[in-house]
Amino acid sequence: MSTADLFGRRDLLRIGSLGAMGVTLDRVMRANGRKDISCILVWQSGGCGHMDTFDMKPDAPKEYRGEFQPISTSVPGIRICEHLPLTARQAGKFTILRSMKSRENNHERAINYLLTGYLPLSTLEFPSMGSVVSKQLGPKNGMPPYVAAPNTFPSYGAGYLGGEYNPFIAGDANVSGYKARDLTLPADVDWQRVGDRNYLLRQMDAKFKSVDSNGEIAAMDSFYQKAYDLMRSPAAKKAFDIQAEPRPIRDLYGRTPVGQGCLLARRLVEAGVRFVTVAKGWLNYDTHGDNFNIMKKSLLPEFDRAFAALLQDLDQRGMLETTLVLAMGEFGRTPKVNDAAGRDHHNKAWSLAIGGAGIPGGRVLGATDAKGVEVTDLPVEPEDLLYTIYTILGVDPKHEYQTPIGRPSKVVNGGKLIPGLLA
Repeated sequence: MSTADLFGRRDLLRIGSLGAMGVTLDRVMRANGRKDISCILVWQSGGCGHMDTFDMKPDAPKEYRGEFQPISTSVPGIRICEHLPLTARQAGKFTILRSMKSRENNHERAINYLLTGYLPLSTLEFPSMGSVVSKQLGPKNGMPPYVAAPNTFPSYGAGYLGGEYNPFIAGDANVSGYKARDLTLPADVDWQRVGDRNYLLRQMDAKFKSVDSNGEIAAMDSFYQKAYDLMRSPAAKKAFDIQAEPRPIRDLYGRTPVGQGCLLARRLVEAGVRFVTVAKGWLNYDTHGDNFNIMKKSLLPEFDRAFAALLQDLDQRGMLETTLVLAMGEFGRTPKVNDAAGRDHHNKAWSLAIGGAGIPGGRVLGATDAKGVEVTDLPVEPEDLLYTIYTILGVDPKHEYQTPIGRPSKVVNGGKLIPGLLA
């Protein structure tokens, strides 16, 4: 799919001049009746090693190539790690980008940078992708626009946009008898009591609003109203009811936090959620020691089953064309193995997998050197990735917000479309 296919060729040519008249990219796209695109981000917290997944170097010295062997995929010429056999069968459904790089090598700062498109500042917290999508595109079918499963981490939130655009926290869908938090009333509370409490709250808030110069109470009102509406929504309860899925489908994804999180993400996108983040936990991929045992026994099998099932399931349901699927962490791991049989932080080169939303599959874009240390072709930085993702999702990456200190801030701090990704 080309950029022109996304927008229409005439609109693509007119966007620059229309911007001066206040006609933004997202308005042009909506006017054309373009289909809504949702996003499922499978987050590999801690940084997943490219040398052990999508950019193996079997001819490199042993201290670089590590213990794993490459295997063929369903696409001739593309080889990935032997511990991703199910993903290998779905290779025709996604593109491997082997040329990501970042200016940050610390977890918290790198996560913030990759999820916001801005280098972190101590004075201002920028909004994450999901929160920007939530604000720009709003809810659909009464569902929350942005959901995180099982929970959220620093930099996943709305930053200066305010708590109204934070993700709905879904919890761990793999627990027995799973129910999404905050969707049901406590056992000793009925809707009459909720109504009475809301009335009293409104009466009290009215006294404070007259002196609320920052609009914080109004923002909280909006947040509580959305939560109230969600609790009363049969569609929301149905979407989060993962027990309604047939046992074979649940088993296909794997009975793990990532597996059931991806299955829940598919159900939520199907119901109207625009952006879902799925993560196993916090810094699971931070394998400074015993990297190969941790990867082959735990992390890769869980990811492999979940990611492959998600692609397969979306495709079979006719949803892959309208769902962007992305698997990545905040950076990669060092190509050279350390003395503890681990890999350390590496921000100079790493890989990600991206598919759906009309992106052609079965391809490799970008390249690293013979030892996987540096990008040698098609360097892509966080600003470029977010610029591209926002464009695909129908958000104008050049849209500006006013920060709390009154200064304009674009959705992403520069960037450009990743060459060849949409072609």
